[in-house]
Amino acid sequence: MAISDDFLTELRSRVDTEDVISSYINLKRRGKNLIGLCPFHNEKTPSFTVYPENGSFYCFGCGAGGDMVTFIRRIENLDYVEAVKLLADRVGMKMPEDGYDDTLSRKRQRIHEANREAARFFHTQLLKSENEFALSYFTKDRALSMNTVRHFGLGFAPNSWNMLLNHLQSKGFSLSEMYEANLIRKSEKENGGYYDAFRNRVVIPIIGVRGNIIGFGARVLDDTKPKYLNTNDTLVYKKSKEVFALNFAKSSGERRLILCEGYMDVISLHQAGFTYAVAGCGTALTQEQAQLISRYADEVILSYDSDEAGQKALQKAISIFSQLGLKIKVLELKGGKDPDDIIRKYGKERFKALIDGAANDLEFRILAEKEKYDITSDDGKVRFLTAVVDILSREENPIEREVYVSRIANELSVDKTAINLQLKQTIEKRRRAVEKTKFGEMQKSLRFQKDEINPEKRDNIRAAKAEEAIITLLMNNNEFYNSLKNELSEDLFVTDFNRRVFSAVINRLKDGKFVDIEHISGMFNPAEVGRITQMYMNRKAFLNTVEECRDCIAVLHREKEAKALKNQNFDDDSEWLKSFESLKERKQ
Repeated sequence: MAISDDFLTELRSRVDTEDVISSYINLKRRGKNLIGLCPFHNEKTPSFTVYPENGSFYCFGCGAGGDMVTFIRRIENLDYVEAVKLLADRVGMKMPEDGYDDTLSRKRQRIHEANREAARFFHTQLLKSENEFALSYFTKDRALSMNTVRHFGLGFAPNSWNMLLNHLQSKGFSLSEMYEANLIRKSEKENGGYYDAFRNRVVIPIIGVRGNIIGFGARVLDDTKPKYLNTNDTLVYKKSKEVFALNFAKSSGERRLILCEGYMDVISLHQAGFTYAVAGCGTALTQEQAQLISRYADEVILSYDSDEAGQKALQKAISIFSQLGLKIKVLELKGGKDPDDIIRKYGKERFKALIDGAANDLEFRILAEKEKYDITSDDGKVRFLTAVVDILSREENPIEREVYVSRIANELSVDKTAINLQLKQTIEKRRRAVEKTKFGEMQKSLRFQKDEINPEKRDNIRAAKAEEAIITLLMNNNEFYNSLKNELSEDLFVTDFNRRVFSAVINRLKDGKFVDIEHISGMFNPAEVGRITQMYMNRKAFLNTVEECRDCIAVLHREKEAKALKNQNFDDDSEWLKSFESLKERKQ
């Protein structure tokens, strides 16, 4: 995007790199740089490095990298211009009046506006006398106060094919805007028109962490299928990345969150004073949702239904949050099927007692195993201890392991030394198994992994490495261009991705402009910027001389000639071989 160099340079000088990134993840200083757990993939050992000196970041685990604009693009799921604007707003800079394309940004804005108007429409419909049955569902069946109904903007979609469509048209929204917001859908019938996406359902608006209405969840009040209906993914809503009510919960003053299964559980908990309750959007917790939760909480309290599906989802959630290093507690919903049921039966004090007495994830898993066996018998005791050892062998904290070993040894009157010996053997066995698996995956990755960013590299290794070296040397030594400008050409580049990067670099150098990652990041997607950052950081592998660049240019010439020779049509292989040997002699 054509945002001026002067603006970008001023923006970088004002943005505090550490302040921006530490608002999303915890950072620790290591020399002049900072490290932390990568927000873009799961890891237990920090591989995410921040370089405040030049306002960049790079993850040595997953390859994410770039300038601050790229970081905001990735973590906030924004396009380039929106990310620049967010950073500019943060430091009090006004975006330039022209010189950039904000088409996508304006589309997102119109979807937000359409959603806001739709939410008003749904809420107004809920309060109409003819829809009293819908309001009764919230106030009588679910025991919600009118304050709660208003606070969450609850609504009702009438049993009509086009009431919302007509209303939004009257407010100036086009059919394409409504369709992109997933507020209306198109009939699959030939010459079919558009119709309201939500009909005859109570509606719950989904609000993003920045306060915009990004989608809706809805349910029927009868036996119509499907029972639940949600907004499909749009430009502003990706259900796998969103967490319901986090916009309210993040302002609760708590550094913990209660994670529920359903929206109504969350709403009921908020009404009872537990304003740090949230729920994942979609059917199951995702890595992205857990990453988002980890920005606002150090502890997560898992409140899942006790049925088979709920317990399966619970185990998955424990696994995901454990990888992020969050403290985990598990609620045992005694006396009710869900939080809403418990609060309505016994009051909020009972639910608070459940939170205070919640087991951590280790304790929960051990208690779950204990219920499976008769520990009064020798056989049951052995089976239980075997299961406990397996659970503790996965725990990295030796202090926690020791606490539970001591507790169980006393409870079962078993020699603590024997348990520790078995635990040590199991840990070692698990370590060897993990290393074997990792080695196998690495070998498989090396053989079969497809390079999504530069797929041509695999078949052109020598040329691709030379291309990357040229790009690295030019980006880190802009002054080399004057010595090499008559020798450099895009036509020498074999791989399309490297040619695009080289073109972006060389076009700036031709105009006498300085080139850095921030100056070209708008021309590439975030994953591509990560690869460019990897190249840029590879400068230490070179002597950084003009001669090195010339050597790489020579490699590209040889590769091009060899490829041209191979593509010629020869009568037999011996004729091709003679020509190839002749080429080699000329180059030696």
